[in-house]
Amino acid sequence: MGRTVFVNGDYVPEEQGKISIFDRGFLFADGVYEVTAVINGRLVDYGPHMERLDRSLSELRMDWPCSKDELRAMHEELVRRNDLKEGIVYMQVTRGATDRDFKFPKDVKPTLIAFTQTMSLVDNPNAVKGVSVVTVPDIRWLRRDIKSVMLLAPVIGKQAAYEKGAHEGWMVEAGFVTEGTSSNAYIVKDGKVITRGLSNAILAGCTRRALFRLAKEHGVVIEERAFTPAEAYAADEAFLTSASQFVMPITEIDSHRIGGGQPGPVTRKLRELFLKEATG
Repeated sequence: MGRTVFVNGDYVPEEQGKISIFDRGFLFADGVYEVTAVINGRLVDYGPHMERLDRSLSELRMDWPCSKDELRAMHEELVRRNDLKEGIVYMQVTRGATDRDFKFPKDVKPTLIAFTQTMSLVDNPNAVKGVSVVTVPDIRWLRRDIKSVMLLAPVIGKQAAYEKGAHEGWMVEAGFVTEGTSSNAYIVKDGKVITRGLSNAILAGCTRRALFRLAKEHGVVIEERAFTPAEAYAADEAFLTSASQFVMPITEIDSHRIGGGQPGPVTRKLRELFLKEATG
């Protein structure tokens, strides 16, 4: 039996989950999305994800597709109907379906879809051994702070990393790392975590937000500034964060071994702190 998905107010079998060919998300990538982790059948960091959704919708002058209470109820119902213990809920809002025209349409109801995916988040084997990344050019638009469904540039970067045998691509612009194709990027030097500050150049990750709070509570110093690939090669540790990977150690960047090829103590501590809170 397949998954139950959500499409514009209805819970249907996944093979019946369909949208119009005139949907602006399909024609123009005119939409936004969020991914919320689920552990032990419970939504993780749901509030921050919805705050970011609200900001993304506002920046693109898009309406909410339903009330905030209804949206939470939909997430919880999908988790229940699919008996999801561990994984993610993906949700997407587009400006709606209407005849193709670049101008914003009037009086068109937004499209709302969502589905679940089962994943191993807590006992991810990559967290034990670490992952590799390669640097790729950052060719995205200039509003990366909006969680837009316009993901072709990250797809190209992720594919380039995959073809080089790497887990993730770190995007580089003007000589500095911006972020991963689907994650935020960090290095550790002399016990201090270094990561780029928030701006239109990167997405304000919800896991990043939780990590900053936990780091402050437990005496881990974070410096917000851009860093170069050369700095990353010389780092003591490196890691990435995302909703589906939490805190993931990086042990190789562009074939340069990081931390002797083993996850470092700061990274391990931060992952443990995040998991303790997420599973508590």
